[in-house]
Amino acid sequence: MKATEARLTAALDRPPADIRLYLLHGPDEAVAQAFVARLAKGMGEGAERIDLDGATLRGDPARLADEAAALSLFGGARFVRVTGAGEESLEATAALLAAERAGNPVVILAPTVKATGKLVKAAIDSDRALAFACYPPGARDAAAIVAEQARQAGVRLSLAAVQRIIRGSDGDRAVMMREVEKLALYLDSAPERPVDADDAALEAIGAEIGEGEIGEVVLAITAGQVDALVDGLRRMNGPDASPIPILRALGRRLVTLAEMRAAIEGGEGAEQVMKRHRVFWREEAATAAALRRWTLPMLAHAQQAARRAEREVIAAGPAGRVVADNFLLRLARSAR
Repeated sequence: MKATEARLTAALDRPPADIRLYLLHGPDEAVAQAFVARLAKGMGEGAERIDLDGATLRGDPARLADEAAALSLFGGARFVRVTGAGEESLEATAALLAAERAGNPVVILAPTVKATGKLVKAAIDSDRALAFACYPPGARDAAAIVAEQARQAGVRLSLAAVQRIIRGSDGDRAVMMREVEKLALYLDSAPERPVDADDAALEAIGAEIGEGEIGEVVLAITAGQVDALVDGLRRMNGPDASPIPILRALGRRLVTLAEMRAAIEGGEGAEQVMKRHRVFWREEAATAAALRRWTLPMLAHAQQAARRAEREVIAAGPAGRVVADNFLLRLARSAR
């Protein structure tokens, strides 16, 4: 079945016996991992997680159904997570959905499959599966997501508070969800006892990282200014600060630099290129320095590395900030 976000989160919080597969497809791996964490919490403390990947299922399609039907070694709750899945996992998924029994739920992360692909169609056509598309939200969608998450958690947010959470998370769905969860815990709210979230509550959970601070960090990275980067990271290093917005902003910056560098290599002047891209005057010096330092192959490699770092940060859980800081420092040093 094709799931709405409300239907998906309800099923993840209290996994129903008739749903054996959760297919999370689309490029927003951060939110997909957040949904996996939600399933783990819904399964109960100490639930055993079995990890597989698309390559394993391609070589052994029966493995998925076998793991879904197997008993936990310690007799507790158990679920299966499949990462990096693509259309090669279709046979394994079909076997799971057709199996006589499957006591352990399976969640498949398929970031590269198309919504019109066979894997997604198989999940949508089955009443034993929920399929959900994970895409970075637009501005209007982001506001609706935050408002709905808050409503489900019993948190009443003003429009200004919604926008503040969106800005502080750089529109990252997983970070927005986490901020609302922190607010609910801080306010001890619930759907049956809603509580208003004021500015003091937002300040208390550290729900905002200034856009300017993120911009300064990204400029320091691409300009090779290691000292400025260290200072910026230190200011943003709160206990609950997520590095995902920084990595997303860095990715956008690298794409823009690649476009500008390509124009320069095509014969256009650097000043003319920056003017056409409407570079803010305060950022002109750092942008010019970055355009001198970075070649197109370097920028392409850095974009791939940033996407890989985001996946590593998500997988690292609480240690993700350390992983991100190390990556950003290495990238700044390479630029220098």
